Amino acid sequence: MKTTEIVEQLTKPVVENMGFELCDVEFIKEYGNWTLTLYIDKEGGVDLNDCEAVSRAVDPVLEEADPIAQAYYLSVSSLGIDRPLKKDRDFERNLGKEVTAKLYAPVNGKKEFTGVLESFNEESFVLTLEKGTIELRRKDCGQVRPYIRF
Repeated sequence: MKTTEIVEQLTKPVVENMGFELCDVEFIKEYGNWTLTLYIDKEGGVDLNDCEAVSRAVDPVLEEADPIAQAYYLSVSSLGIDRPLKKDRDFERNLGKEVTAKLYAPVNGKKEFTGVLESFNEESFVLTLEKGTIELRRKDCGQVRPYIRF
């Protein structure tokens, strides 16, 4: 089992009991140091105090279970407004909203599409564009993000 999956199993009950959703777990090496980041969300959004409270609550759980051999920094963060759609629950959260999909290779001569996310399954998703709809395969997308209007 991957480190992120183990951490998710250990921390998810704590995070959910606090009224948050554990949306993602990342364990990456940056600038020579390992960082474990828990991404949380709740209705109405997450603030710095929420991140601090979750960090304090999960730290003893992680210390006791000790699932990570190397030294690391624990970080708790909100999803952010432009967090990429990776998992089914990310797509679910963005149904009916505008998203931008950037493709590895062109489809119909374009590598980027912005439209309303209408539906999805584990293989693909459907966007409603200004002129019709398009179905894109998830594995063909380098990135799918919420579209932010300024």
